[in-house]
Amino acid sequence: MSLVQKAAPDFKGTAVVGQEFKELSLSGYKGKWLILFFYPLDFTFVCPTEIVDFSDRINDFKKLNAEIVGCSVDSQFTHLAWINTARKDGGLGPISYPLLSDLGKTIASNYGVLTQDGVALRGLFLINPKGQVAYEVVHDLSVGRNPDEVLRVLAAFQQVEKTGEVCPSSWKPGAKTMKADPTKAKEYFSAVNS
Repeated sequence: MSLVQKAAPDFKGTAVVGQEFKELSLSGYKGKWLILFFYPLDFTFVCPTEIVDFSDRINDFKKLNAEIVGCSVDSQFTHLAWINTARKDGGLGPISYPLLSDLGKTIASNYGVLTQDGVALRGLFLINPKGQVAYEVVHDLSVGRNPDEVLRVLAAFQQVEKTGEVCPSSWKPGAKTMKADPTKAKEYFSAVNS
């Protein structure tokens, strides 16, 4: 069942932030956009590529008033060991956002991404400043996500919030939007199809 348009399930837990353990909760992100993404397990194969890619793009997310939290069913101790493993050895090295521990598997379960095998699917949830899920994508374990697409979707939702106009397929910042009105939408269609 989709969480879109619903209040994001609350979460609390211990995360690795830099080299320290800190308690995190959903309420700590109130007033900001939050990208909460789940990945299956530490010390696996596709997961470090995603985690590092999102870390490398953190400034692009911060420019859009967005924070990122990664989450798996591993402990905070395993997260820290993975951060302290060099990237050339399949580790993460330093990353620029928290990795949340969900050892009890309640967060993954509440977000609907926990598999029968007890790991999280690749779920990504974009939570707006009001604490509602605006976007979710959940897929199988073998394919990683693209930070560029998440940034595009985040910018689109912010554009809609700012202007009240809607974003067509493949919209990117600076491109035309359209009015959600049968008559006024024709302005967009005539501009792009002339």
